[in-house]
Amino acid sequence: MAIGAGAGLSGCAPAYERMPESSWQWERRQEEITRREDERRRLCAMMEKSTERYERDCARRGDPD
Repeated sequence: MAIGAGAGLSGCAPAYERMPESSWQWERRQEEITRREDERRRLCAMMEKSTERYERDCARRGDPD
């Protein structure tokens, strides 16, 4: 029974992401982070600024208004 409970809980844990080891891997990681952030900003630019969703997903310190 303990094995079944442990197996069920392991599905809830976040996946471990190994840190890059080479300069090439670090560069790819940084490019992916930049791409995701650019996409977030693009989508937020199209949202109504007075909505709850904008406050939740887009309002971050340091972002241009």
